[in-house]
Amino acid sequence: MWALRTPPLLRFPKHVGCWARGTVSAGPSTGQKAKPDSKYRETILLPQSDFPSQLPGRLQPETELEIQQKCSFSELYSWQRQRKTKQDFCLHDGPPYANGDPHVGHALNKILKDITNRFYVMNGYKVHYVPGWDCHGLPIELKALSECGETKHLTPMEIRKKAKAFAEKVIKKQKSAFMRWGIMADWENCYYTFDPKYEAKQLSVFHQMYEKGFVYQDYKPVFWSPSTNTALAEAELEYNQQHTSQAVYIRFPLLKPPPKIASAVDGLPAVSLIVWTTQPWTIVANQAVCFMPNLEYSVVKCSSTEEHFIVAADRVQSIAAVLDTQFDVISTFKGTDLESGICSHPTIPGRQSPLLPANHVTISKGTGLVHTAPAHGMEDYSVASHHQLPMDCLVDEDGLFTEAAGSELQKKAVLGEGNETVIEMLQAAKNLLKEEKYVHSYPYDWRTKKPVIIRASKQWFINTENLKTAAQEALKKVKTVPASGMNRMLEMLERRTYWCISRQRCWGVPIPVFYHKSTGEPLINKKSTENVIKLVEQHGSDVWWTLPIEQLLPKEALAKAANDIQEYVQGQDVLDIWFDSGTSWAHVLGDTGERADVYLEGKDQLGGWFQSSLLISVATRKKAPYRTLIVHGFTVGEKGEKMSKSIGNVVDPDVVINGGSDHSTEPPYGADTLRWWVAESNVYTEVQIGPTVLSSAQDDINKLRNTLRFLLGNLTGFSPETDSIPTSEMYLIDQFILHLLHGFANKVTQAYKEHDYGKVIRLLQAFCSKDLSSFYFSIIKDRLYCEEEKDAKRRSCQTALAAVLDTMVRSFAPILPHLAEEVFQYIPYRKESDSVFRSGWMTTSAVWKKPGLEEAVDGACAMRDGFLGFIAGKNAAEYQVILVIEPGLFFELMEVSRKLIT
Repeated sequence: MWALRTPPLLRFPKHVGCWARGTVSAGPSTGQKAKPDSKYRETILLPQSDFPSQLPGRLQPETELEIQQKCSFSELYSWQRQRKTKQDFCLHDGPPYANGDPHVGHALNKILKDITNRFYVMNGYKVHYVPGWDCHGLPIELKALSECGETKHLTPMEIRKKAKAFAEKVIKKQKSAFMRWGIMADWENCYYTFDPKYEAKQLSVFHQMYEKGFVYQDYKPVFWSPSTNTALAEAELEYNQQHTSQAVYIRFPLLKPPPKIASAVDGLPAVSLIVWTTQPWTIVANQAVCFMPNLEYSVVKCSSTEEHFIVAADRVQSIAAVLDTQFDVISTFKGTDLESGICSHPTIPGRQSPLLPANHVTISKGTGLVHTAPAHGMEDYSVASHHQLPMDCLVDEDGLFTEAAGSELQKKAVLGEGNETVIEMLQAAKNLLKEEKYVHSYPYDWRTKKPVIIRASKQWFINTENLKTAAQEALKKVKTVPASGMNRMLEMLERRTYWCISRQRCWGVPIPVFYHKSTGEPLINKKSTENVIKLVEQHGSDVWWTLPIEQLLPKEALAKAANDIQEYVQGQDVLDIWFDSGTSWAHVLGDTGERADVYLEGKDQLGGWFQSSLLISVATRKKAPYRTLIVHGFTVGEKGEKMSKSIGNVVDPDVVINGGSDHSTEPPYGADTLRWWVAESNVYTEVQIGPTVLSSAQDDINKLRNTLRFLLGNLTGFSPETDSIPTSEMYLIDQFILHLLHGFANKVTQAYKEHDYGKVIRLLQAFCSKDLSSFYFSIIKDRLYCEEEKDAKRRSCQTALAAVLDTMVRSFAPILPHLAEEVFQYIPYRKESDSVFRSGWMTTSAVWKKPGLEEAVDGACAMRDGFLGFIAGKNAAEYQVILVIEPGLFFELMEVSRKLIT
């Protein structure tokens, strides 16, 4: 007989008593368990279940489709909407854009929403989730036109018809994919931004904002895309970090010295200001040179040419280095001393450019002096408005110089030949000091991937200045996950000046404004708008292009103007698609003033849909349209790199589910593997996906299936209703696993409530591997396999296993709905109509919680681990263990055991 004395560090005064029949187990054998001889096989109750531990190859996607059909996935949404409960949960779907195939970004977003919704369904809520699609806009228009070749002579209605057909085709494909991923939704009542009722509601919201003074028309500089001939909002821009511009240092000769520095420059040869710009083409539209009042400026002498220049004092050395010369400082003065000075224009003889103070001037780059072209810069426009400078735009819709720019520039592209010509003009005027290539971040059209310009034009705007403070206050009442999203969005709102909502295209909702043919004066009032809204609701927005002006503009709308209807024409601008989608809450949530519980989208929507929805809702209802914002990251390759077809790391969700052309390199994983990937990822940062990530996710699910197979196999012949053992009469080790199960269920529930689905996965994996497979299962196998089928000792652990199985399946059901329903089909005692999603959330009993028992088991495990460490590498089953304990400790342990049992 071998004896192991307990070393001091393993003496736990309140431990043991948890091991059955007074025997201390030495733990499972470290060797491979031998298969029972055939003559003893019939005497052992081995696990019996047809539930497969793995679903290889095509079986995974095929099984999921069978489960969707058999378990009525398509009917779950309507079922839960009809049940009687006062608890409601609304997740308002941000509409994906209907212009491309489903991708993993869609999968990340839709699956996160579905996990959330299924959790609430299982917890007794009536979930409101109506999927939608963003159907208008330039990207769809361009893709539709690209499919039909010659488009120059198409009418607006021909373009609209093609664009709508294209959007409908994309929607059908995306919807099919979303349903295949197991997304539970109101698929019978989806919303589409081209639906007549949606368009009518949008126009109603537009008019409310107009009447409240938030919508106005003005001539302002806006982002303009020469490649698509339309204005763009900031949310429609992408910034190319590697854009190369032709930067120039320009001489602006000082024509009239500012009075306060007249004495400093008096007697000096010609003095010039040096200005730096990355957009030489805008020089011809220059109306002023701006300085920063609180900076210091210096008059310097160039050692190589003996010219005199004025630049910011802090930039003297860096500018001299760029010009490959040396500057000697003659005098230094405050920026305010530059006021009232006048320069001559560097390319246009006779034109003057005043020196004006401005707070947007910096010295991080350039010279501390900024060339100002009011028609081509937002800050420039503000300066011009304050000082009443001319704002003439010399560039047309195609990005070409107009006749007003002069014959030398007319019809030349400002981003091409026109830019080069202006540089040549500077050179000819001897006002070009330096030309260099400059790589920097520059805005591009988000769809054509071509650079944009800033160009003044007459547009319709939302006055965000008057909305900004109220929107920020409303946002502060919203919960954001993660919390950092709040500050980012508040900063974006603070920086936002005005929102251009008009677009010069035809595929969209028309801005319901009429214009006088002679004066160009806009006409919009309640009567004119109500008539348009009524027609749009009945027939769709096509009426703007198909009906005559007499039907669109009622006579009552002209009462004050006293003009003839024939003197007016309908406008040709359509609303920005961010206004389209930003009014979705008005259509989907109705007129009751309701707010969605959750908006859940990617981080790009902090400046997009989240923001447009907030601004419009605050303008019309004085509150945010949502209570909680959940913001996830973007999908990237498994090494963290951006997905690109050229790199070859683009992951197609359809290939993930059904496999590629070669299953050896692109095996079919099924939708649940895609869902597991979403749940286990840290979705609040960039989310990595690739072959290794997906293979790992599949392995994790297979490990889970093995655990589930063990549970199912050992519950054959057991009925919880008739065979369960009361908790107080169960073996202590069985009570202990229920105690752990109680804690597991509570932690998982809290993780779901916090939208931390990665934590749910980690808790599930730890419970399966550590608490079940490595510990509990190894202890109970003797009882399960060798005791009589109906013996109370066996029924005790089966009672625990049934509770474990039920709790586990419900814990992962929102994440793996196909697997959860599959497991339910194999539960020996299940009722035919049972569905995991129709039978509620995890239920635990307070009597399961036994903290003293956990302490005892931990001590006993420490003793066992000490023994196993002592015989490392040997078979523990070959040993009989005697635990030697001091008498006093023995009686103390017996007392603890007695209390735990009673």
